Amino acid sequence: MSWHIGRLIDHVHLRAANFALTKRFYSAVLGVLGLKIEQSGKGWFQVDELFVDAADARTVPTHVHLAFQARDRAMVDAFYKAALASGGTDNGPPGERDYHPGYYAAFVLDPDGNNIEAVYHGPSIRSAPSVTIDPA
Repeated sequence: MSWHIGRLIDHVHLRAANFALTKRFYSAVLGVLGLKIEQSGKGWFQVDELFVDAADARTVPTHVHLAFQARDRAMVDAFYKAALASGGTDNGPPGERDYHPGYYAAFVLDPDGNNIEAVYHGPSIRSAPSVTIDPA
């Protein structure tokens, strides 16, 4: 089995208070970004570097900011609509931000209150879509 890895983050681990709602939310918003749940089991799922499991009596839900990459402005818009339709709450509708020229993003709170963003930085060329890791 192969998996993909980025350059900075090995993985991000979220703990969900309502796992079923959280899984539905991420399935929807990541689906419009061209990603799908790659692996899952009872009370957990993984998509690229994102790992989510159910919080329990010993753990608490997380509260972080995650920014997902979008290929264009239309994908940011679709992310926002999918997020609101699947249990997310508006935290900043799609639009240009003053972070740098061309920064187009939308922000939503996921079912556990994490600030989730989809961002398009403008036209660019990637050196590779991702790095594939094959165990030796």
